[in-house]
Amino acid sequence: MALEWVVLGYAAGAEAVMLLLMTVPGLDPLRKGLITVIRNLLKPFLSVVPFCFFLLMDIYWKYETRPSCESDSCSPSEHLRHQKSIMKSQRNALLIASALIFYWLLYSVTGLVVKIEQLTKRIEKLKAQD
Repeated sequence: MALEWVVLGYAAGAEAVMLLLMTVPGLDPLRKGLITVIRNLLKPFLSVVPFCFFLLMDIYWKYETRPSCESDSCSPSEHLRHQKSIMKSQRNALLIASALIFYWLLYSVTGLVVKIEQLTKRIEKLKAQD
C-alpha cells in the first residue's frame, strides 16, 4: 500500500476516534477539552478534502490507463492481477468516501455540540434570573 493511502487511512481513523469520543455519552468532562482540540484540528484536517480528490483522480487515471483483460487471451496470472487491481481501486474509493464522510460528520457534530452547550448555558442563565 502506498504512503498516501496509509496517511489517508490514519486520518480517517483519527476522525472516527474523535467522532466516537464526541458522541459517547458519559464523557462530559473529557468532551469540553476535546471540543477545543477538535475545533483547532478542523482547519488542518480540511486538507483531507483536496487530498481525497487528488487520490480519486489517481484512481480514475489508473482505471483509464490499466490494461484490460476481457478476452480469452489473458493468462490466469494476468486475469488475477487485473482483478486485484480492480479490488484495490474499490477499496481505495471506499477509504476516500469514509474519510470525507468522517470529516463532514466531525465538523457537523462539533458544531452541534457547541450549540447545545451554548443553549444549556443560556437556559441556566435564564433559570438563575427567575
